[in-house]
Amino acid sequence: AMLGQPVSMLIPEVVGFRLEGAMAEGVTATDLVLTCVQMLRAVGVVGRFVEFYGPGVANLTLADRATIANMAPEYGATCGFFGIDDKTLDYLRLTGRSEENIALVEAYAKAQGMWFDPANVPVFTKTLELDMATVVPSLAGPKRPQDKVILQEVDDLFNADLSKVYGKAAAARVAVEGATHDIGDGDVVIAAITSCTNTSNPDVLIAAGLVAKKANERGLKPKPWVKTSLAPGSQVVTDYLVKSGLQAHLDAVGFDLVGYGCTTCIGNSGPLAAPISAAINGNDIVAASVLSGNRNFEGRVSPDVRANFLASPPLVVAYALKGTVPEDITTTPIGHDQNGDPVMLADLWPTNAEIAANRAANIDRSMFVSRYANVYDGDEHWQAITVEPSDTYQWRAGSTYVANPPYFEGMTMTPAPIVDILDAKPLAILGDSVTTDHISPAGSIKEDSPGGKFLMANQVAKKDF
Repeated sequence: AMLGQPVSMLIPEVVGFRLEGAMAEGVTATDLVLTCVQMLRAVGVVGRFVEFYGPGVANLTLADRATIANMAPEYGATCGFFGIDDKTLDYLRLTGRSEENIALVEAYAKAQGMWFDPANVPVFTKTLELDMATVVPSLAGPKRPQDKVILQEVDDLFNADLSKVYGKAAAARVAVEGATHDIGDGDVVIAAITSCTNTSNPDVLIAAGLVAKKANERGLKPKPWVKTSLAPGSQVVTDYLVKSGLQAHLDAVGFDLVGYGCTTCIGNSGPLAAPISAAINGNDIVAASVLSGNRNFEGRVSPDVRANFLASPPLVVAYALKGTVPEDITTTPIGHDQNGDPVMLADLWPTNAEIAANRAANIDRSMFVSRYANVYDGDEHWQAITVEPSDTYQWRAGSTYVANPPYFEGMTMTPAPIVDILDAKPLAILGDSVTTDHISPAGSIKEDSPGGKFLMANQVAKKDF
């Protein structure tokens, strides 16, 4: 098309997902999206678009809609989307867009038939529907985003998997060298507020901060074997958490800011403490992680963790405090306060009104305007990078970061004639639920992998992988 030549393409089928009602008190957008992922995977939407419509859409904030649309890869669709409406324009206004730009978006959406009107139902390839009032607090795991499990049944699932999947007759606990604590099957060794899906949604981030506040005020701390982290999707998140005073409470329960961008969801959380890693691998411990990410495929989050659960940010904080998944987090104490009294999840969970009041008091347009005014300039570290201007990338010999791929060697401007492929053999024949992570694993690099051996041969220490 760029060269003026015709391009043929298949028009994708569009699946309609009708939303009705509103989420109940205490239910988060994460719970809703995990429910949607499960339902859409059951229908099968690979290669299709998914449009969310219906009267329930009006009860979702734009951030909630973005949470649902952003998990399209996990429910298998080419994309998920909502129509544009007044809430979209309000979000553009909040985030610093000009009135001229907002007017253009509105006019274009209406001219193209993309303006959302609950009374105007498009023609879809197929439809499914969900009453959002039926959504309950949930996690997904321990290996796939579509394997939703309601919060009260996480312990039952793990305990059943311990024998059925992991082949262990009973849960075990072992000593950790140099530590005053032990570690056992089902212990949460990673609790991470992370990912592009959840960490730009203010309601779930504020909810996490409020859980941390209530926990900190009662003297609770994360268990010593839990590695905690907070990686928001935007610096504006830090601004409103700091302004509200919630970041101090998150810091107090271990959720310090580690940076912005992809972290634990793609295995970029760094290694576990060496004694904990040794205890896990030396004793066949089935460790767990709880993260607010998009994906939890085997080996992706950490090579030391076999059971990975996706959860809302406030539940991540709660599981860091409890430190284990084989007990029902809704009926057993999260911990004990300064007076020795048990603290339950219900004692820490914020109300919808608390979250809404905090959001209204601490988020405004000026935050977005100031943060994004010079976003493309970068900080002093970015500006200090020396760049030699050139038309093409200058491959650096000996680089251990990026290497010139060999399949460009011998390539000419004129392609060779097309010839038959003869005697080709399949490299692999695979079953169901094979992900890109099975084909080309993301995350940390093991020393004994080809990549690890290459780095070691080039004098790169394991700690720098």
